[in-house]
Amino acid sequence: MGNGELFMKRLLTSLLLAGAVAGGATGISDEQTVPTGPYLGQTAPGDTPVAFAPGLVSSPHWDYGIGIGEGAKEFYFVTAGGMYEKATFLSYKQVGDQWQKTVISKHVGQPVIAPNGKMMHLGRRYKERTKDGWSEVKTLDLPFNDGYIMRMSSSNKGTLYFDSYVKDQPNFPIRYARKVGGKYQMPQALSENINQGKNVNHPFVAPDESYIIWDAVREGGHGSSDIYISFKQKDGTWGRAMSLGDKINTSAWEAAATVSPDGKYIFFNRNIGSDKYENVDIMWVSASIIDELRTKQ
Repeated sequence: MGNGELFMKRLLTSLLLAGAVAGGATGISDEQTVPTGPYLGQTAPGDTPVAFAPGLVSSPHWDYGIGIGEGAKEFYFVTAGGMYEKATFLSYKQVGDQWQKTVISKHVGQPVIAPNGKMMHLGRRYKERTKDGWSEVKTLDLPFNDGYIMRMSSSNKGTLYFDSYVKDQPNFPIRYARKVGGKYQMPQALSENINQGKNVNHPFVAPDESYIIWDAVREGGHGSSDIYISFKQKDGTWGRAMSLGDKINTSAWEAAATVSPDGKYIFFNRNIGSDKYENVDIMWVSASIIDELRTKQ
C-alpha cells in the first residue's frame, strides 16, 4: 500500500468516526489574538508555499481542507490534535476589522464554498446560507449516493465536480454532473487526462470552468500525492494534466487544493509529519503558477 492509499485509509477512518488524532501539548489557542487585515492579517506569500496563519489555522497537529467564502472574509477548516481531541470543524469570520473564531461542530465534511456564496459543499452533504447564517447539514440524494464523496466543488453554472471513495477501489474517478431543468443528470467520469494514476481526489473547479485542479499519485510524480491542473480547451475537452511544479509538489503528500475567490492564492494541504500524518498543514502560495501553466498548455 502506497503512502497516498495509507493516508486515505487513515483519513477516512478518522473522519467518518470523528476519532482521536495524536497530538502534542500545543494547540490552537482560543485566547490568541488574531491580527486585523485580510486573510487573517497574514503577509501574502510569494512563489514558495508557506503555512497559512501559523498558530491560528496551521498548527503542530492535523489541519485540513480549507474553505473560503464571502470575499475571503470567512475561512472554514477541520483540525484535530492538541486541545481538539477529535476532528473538529472551525471557522474564522471577519466582522468589521476583527476576526472571530467559532467552533462549529464535529467534522461533517471538507468545506468548499460555491462561487455564489450560497452553498457550502461538504462532500455529499451541504449547508445553505440563510439570513441567519448557515442551515443545518443536509444530504444530497440521487444521483450522488453511490459512494462516499470526500470533496465536491461547483461552477457558476452549478455543475458539480466530485471524487468518490469506494472501499478497495483506489482508482475511482473524478466525475461531474450538470443540472438540466432543475435536476442533476447522472454523473459522468472526466477524461483520462484527469483520471489517471491512483487516489485521484479532491477536485476544485474554477467558477467559469476554465480549469480544474485535483491531486493524484501518478507516474513521473514526486513519489506521493501531487497536485495537477487541466485547462478547458476550445472544443470543450479537458487538456493534459500539468503538475503545479516542484515548489508546490514535493516528496511529501500534497492534496486538496483550492483557489481563493479573488484568484490570487492557492491553498493546499501538505504532510509535514511522519507517515502517520500526525502533522498536516494548510499551505498557501501565489496563484501566478496557474497563468504560467496556461501559456504552456
